[in-house]
Amino acid sequence: MSNKPSNIAIKVENLSKKYIIRHERKSGNYETFSDTLIQGSKNIANKIRHPFSGSQLDQQTQEEFWALKDINFEINQGDKVGIIGRNGAGKSTLLKVLSRITEPTSGKIHINGRIASLLEVGTGFHPELTGRENIYLNGAILGMSRREIKAKFDEIVAFAEVDKFLDTPVKRYSSGMYVRLAFSVAAHLEPEILVVDEVLAVGDAAFQKKCLGKMNDVADDGRTILFVSHNMAAITELCNSAIMLQHGELQKNSDVDSVIHHYMGGSSLQVFVYEAQSDFSHPYVRRIEITQEHSMGEAFKMNQPIKIIFELAKNNLVDIELGLRINNMQGLCIHHSSSAFSETPLIVHDTLECHIPAYGLAQGKYSMDFSLAKRNYQLFEKKEHILNFNVVFSGKLADKTSASDWKGICGPGIITW
Repeated sequence: MSNKPSNIAIKVENLSKKYIIRHERKSGNYETFSDTLIQGSKNIANKIRHPFSGSQLDQQTQEEFWALKDINFEINQGDKVGIIGRNGAGKSTLLKVLSRITEPTSGKIHINGRIASLLEVGTGFHPELTGRENIYLNGAILGMSRREIKAKFDEIVAFAEVDKFLDTPVKRYSSGMYVRLAFSVAAHLEPEILVVDEVLAVGDAAFQKKCLGKMNDVADDGRTILFVSHNMAAITELCNSAIMLQHGELQKNSDVDSVIHHYMGGSSLQVFVYEAQSDFSHPYVRRIEITQEHSMGEAFKMNQPIKIIFELAKNNLVDIELGLRINNMQGLCIHHSSSAFSETPLIVHDTLECHIPAYGLAQGKYSMDFSLAKRNYQLFEKKEHILNFNVVFSGKLADKTSASDWKGICGPGIITW
């Protein structure tokens, strides 16, 4: 890695990162004690002949995994770049390599300026040191003098809202407190490049909005931001360009809208399935599926309807009603409905569908309860939290506002105009 004076903040050339995954050989692979001794002797002899190449045993029980493969891109100073992709795409590995936490296997990286990184919870701070000590430690790592850090100290503490715990070791902090302080330190100590992973998801909605605002302020000062998130609304709100990774390879590097469109096209249908028949004592329902076309990564989009499909048994459905509850993560019931609203009896159906309308749910995490009842409302079967799913802020509202601007536990589409 090297520093390269220009208006380019980061230049990556042919970057690759390989990991060796070792698999433990099971003892059953050697059928007899003599087989074990013979194989062990071969491994020792091979190690003597080739001391740096690994033993024959190692070669037989390891595989290569390329987390990054031949990545190339440039990021200009002041750019706000979103990095998106499914879990395992290589996003976090890329940030670790850029932050000098992990060495690349091959390729070149040119960095123009100091980098402050906020990656997974637990990195960047010494757990035995207090919040106060870690602020000064991180500033020193960035090359700042004690006087410079002291000038920013009060801002850091006020933003993080941890003033009562400054002299407590950070190992005793909650994950939310830890992230608030870590982000505040990274953002206020004026690095030229700020790298932020999905770790912001640990904070509450108000703090996430506060962080996005601060990152906008950082970018307005001409500094560069790299932001990894599964929240496409946050990427759209903050970033002016985006990079999509897939299986360690760079799939697209362009403006935010086109990259997100490409990403969504690659994950056009999201399905969560509950196999009900083996779990219910009464075999009226075989399967429950919740799905959405053109979903956003691993979540549902607010501006698209969500379909719930019940695969039914073909008999014994006389006088039976299906009940459905949608709960938020605080356990509050957002909506409760029943097949009693269906115009035709269940007995004529192989499947039954119901729909959550576009903008019917606010951004957040939800769970679904399911029940069976007689038509006289006598409940005889109930299963809670059978499916969990996320809804992300999207659509025309996301172009002009943020999710926190819309109050209420339901989405804005409950009232129609």
